[in-house]
Amino acid sequence: MKYIRRGVSLRVDKYINSVNITKRRAVAEDMCKSKVVSINGVVAKPAKDVKVGDSITIAYLEKTIVYEVLQIPTTKTIPKSKQSEYVKEIS
Repeated sequence: MKYIRRGVSLRVDKYINSVNITKRRAVAEDMCKSKVVSINGVVAKPAKDVKVGDSITIAYLEKTIVYEVLQIPTTKTIPKSKQSEYVKEIS
């Protein structure tokens, strides 16, 4: 199944799931609704689009991790071996 591409962006909940940061999209959606996901320093709702170059911050209970968006996937999921081509963990 392919996503319909609107320019070069993707919903943040779909992006987090497709690049294997979460195992299920429902988890990514709940994280956004719980206000633990930020894009470029702004708390993001699940439907917020991410673009190449954006930074995604996830505030887990024990630590906060910042990711940089390198590419937008064109398929529903990518292999874990290719994760580094799509997202880079900054801290």
